[in-house]
Amino acid sequence: MPTDAPPSTAGAADPSDADVRSRLADAFGERVAFDGPALDAVREDRSGWRSDAPPTALVHAASVDDVQELMRIASATGTPVVPRGAGTGLAGGGISSRGSVVLDLSRMDRILEIDDVDELAVVEPGVLNGDLDRAARERGLWYAPDPASRAISSIGGNIATNAGGLLCAKYGVTRESVLGLAVVLADGSLLRTGHRTVKGVTGYDLTALMTGSEGTLGVIVEATLRLRPVVHGPIETVAAAFPDVESAGVAVGGVAAARVRPAILELIDPVGLARVAE
Repeated sequence: MPTDAPPSTAGAADPSDADVRSRLADAFGERVAFDGPALDAVREDRSGWRSDAPPTALVHAASVDDVQELMRIASATGTPVVPRGAGTGLAGGGISSRGSVVLDLSRMDRILEIDDVDELAVVEPGVLNGDLDRAARERGLWYAPDPASRAISSIGGNIATNAGGLLCAKYGVTRESVLGLAVVLADGSLLRTGHRTVKGVTGYDLTALMTGSEGTLGVIVEATLRLRPVVHGPIETVAAAFPDVESAGVAVGGVAAARVRPAILELIDPVGLARVAE
């Protein structure tokens, strides 16, 4: 997390940033910002945390080449880079720190491919989870990972945090739906991991390693994702009340022991239920 700093220095420009700013301006032109509301916005996310100072710069990447160029500049100048997607995170991982460059990937938002036969999609990191699911459903497929923020959160951020969701009871978290990745490393080189096939067992599982790494190992610039056929037929919902949480826990174990696999299994305690009723 960003650390607190004396109020007198918060937001002050560091003369040592001059070289970084000059290189970024030459490389990105209008796609880089050094001041203004955009820099203030990336000091926080949905977690409630706010950094003590804006970043040195905010770069809006529009391509893999942009990401590679930024990482080369950052590597040459020893500048920290904070990858950021839709800014919906709840852990503060996508907010700026003093002297950093925030890399905004939200403009890389293309669905590059949906393959009906192999049941997969290839997307850029800025694609919203809900948008991918809607596009897949037009082809009789759907995308299973369903974080609560799926309507506004981006695929790149979902993968970087290994986001979960209610449907993980049946379909697993994001990692189970990631077949392959394209990742830009710290020196600007491009690494491709994983596979496009049902079976892919050779070598180290670098795709799983990158998933959930929160930008510490590289910047995700493309993802190959598993899609599933749309399930037809009625959807049944079962609700039950128990005198205490312990009894409810025993019931959950009973469901699992019966080899029944619900898509969603949620336990609501009395406090949560009362708030819902309100």
